[in-house]
Amino acid sequence: MERKKLEGNGLWESSRMMLPEHTIRIIQDEREQRRREKPEIDPQEWELIDLALYHSMADHAPVTLTIFDSYVDRQAKGIVMKVDRQLKRIKLRWSEDDWDWIDMSEIIAASY
Repeated sequence: MERKKLEGNGLWESSRMMLPEHTIRIIQDEREQRRREKPEIDPQEWELIDLALYHSMADHAPVTLTIFDSYVDRQAKGIVMKVDRQLKRIKLRWSEDDWDWIDMSEIIAASY
């Protein structure tokens, strides 16, 4: 009789313990469900991206790049210093001493 009371109130279900491994797995599964597919960039959009990269490099003007990430897109703002067409990457300078190479395949939008 005591057990039926606990089950009926929901106390039995909420009092169960979970192993840390199970908790980690649940969190990983939830994160995996939020994972997004990379959008397909059409040729016209690539022309706009290419134009923004060119203007940034030619005019030493800042450009804002939207970089794809599986969960949340990132923004990178800086001046394009070099375009390496062979390795398909650009050198983006954020400040006087700070820069990074960005794969062109990760860029999904650009504006200047």
